[in-house]
Amino acid sequence: MANNGRLHGVFGEKEDAVYTDREGAYLIPVQNGRVGVVRTPKGYFFLGGGLENEESHSLCIVRECLEEAGYTVSVGEKICSAETYCRHPVIGCFHPVQTYYAGRLLEKTAESSEKDHTFLWMDYDELRGRMFAEMQNWALEQVFGSVSDR
Repeated sequence: MANNGRLHGVFGEKEDAVYTDREGAYLIPVQNGRVGVVRTPKGYFFLGGGLENEESHSLCIVRECLEEAGYTVSVGEKICSAETYCRHPVIGCFHPVQTYYAGRLLEKTAESSEKDHTFLWMDYDELRGRMFAEMQNWALEQVFGSVSDR
């Protein structure tokens, strides 16, 4: 990747409030110009999620890819990161900080343990602008601005 993981996007407007921070790590696998994502009832998301029990970014991605799609993975280099300030219907003032990594899906070893998640390979043009989170749409643009496997 040309940017070496130095790009960082900030979304939303920070209010004078106490925010719940949540650090997360996500994989953006690209294969033959297609992007691996999960579809949920809310919309499209990258594979990944919030860090648990002080786990590393790589361990979080490995765990989440197994839970969400049943795949083992190889985590590559950092692509970019982003954060947003928003209101969550349950949490209230929410501040997720997400780091996105390149990588590959290796082998499907199980079915998703998250029954409302469906793994899909999608064409970039079909997915562009359709991720649930604005910052994930931005991250997708960072990938396709620098990936040669398109």
